[in-house]
Amino acid sequence: MSTMTHDGTFDATPTGVAAAARARLSAGLAFAVVSALSFGMAGALARGLLDTGWSAGSITLVRVGLAAAVLTPFGLAALRGRWHLLRRNLGLLTAYGAIAVAGAQFCYFSAVQHMQVGPAILIEFTAPAVIVVYLWLRHGQRPGRMTLAGAALAALGLVLVLDLVSGADLSVTGVLWALGAMVGCATYFIISADEDNGLPPLVLAWGGLTAGALVLGVLGVVGLLPLHASTAATTYADTEVPWWAPLVAVGLVSAALAYVAGIAAGRRLGSRLASFVALLEVVSSVAWAWLLLHELPGAAQLVGGLLILAGVVAVKLGENSVTAPTPAEPALEPAA
Repeated sequence: MSTMTHDGTFDATPTGVAAAARARLSAGLAFAVVSALSFGMAGALARGLLDTGWSAGSITLVRVGLAAAVLTPFGLAALRGRWHLLRRNLGLLTAYGAIAVAGAQFCYFSAVQHMQVGPAILIEFTAPAVIVVYLWLRHGQRPGRMTLAGAALAALGLVLVLDLVSGADLSVTGVLWALGAMVGCATYFIISADEDNGLPPLVLAWGGLTAGALVLGVLGVVGLLPLHASTAATTYADTEVPWWAPLVAVGLVSAALAYVAGIAAGRRLGSRLASFVALLEVVSSVAWAWLLLHELPGAAQLVGGLLILAGVVAVKLGENSVTAPTPAEPALEPAA
């Protein structure tokens, strides 16, 4: 790696390489923070719209559709005419759009209709611990001690977030929707980590958003997905805003900008460090809910949230200690 100097030449000295690495790291961290802050805004914005009569399906359709439209030129540029990649991965993109994009967002918005934003996003972000179990059962990738300890911490944190110990009145419907969002989130991580499909990250994001918007649109047309809207003003932080303002924000900021910034962060930081910084989305969601909706989880739920975050960090740190299944010895042919 080399850096450009003021006269147009490249500085390949150790100092220049280190400076370029620092600049790349700084830019990557900035993109990751922007992505996390943008993604975290979605729950609070959706809750305001839900309170005025919008359905979760309508909000999800607008969010996914706007993001897909904005990312179309970037996705086409990244595709560079390689249409065979779309044809070859049509099933994957459909599943990604239906489950990881549309399904996860619809379930999350449905969850915040019945419970606070903070607990809903915390339940969704137990997905990395669930992926550990999935890879163990499905592919025989036995996790190491740190990974198992992280999964146990996340499970304990989930108990506190759900407030099961005190027996508090909890919306079962909201929890089930949040668990559905967790399944969608886990699917997102699993498919996004698959590098064998040949799809550039930006094409995967654009294709998934487009497929998700089409799936939601079809379900709405045939009447399987309730689509309700309202032009009533929405209130955030005791301030009324026109109905279209949160829709623009949820589509362009918390989806399109968030996806692009997240991809830019992943390219500069690598998937491991980027996934760590992405945990700021949980903190961001709680902060936005507090600022815009005056919602704040209870003390036990906040402690549970910290345990979930610690558990996910431990799971990520333990990724390198995963033991791959040992291939079976080939059977010996009997002697003639």
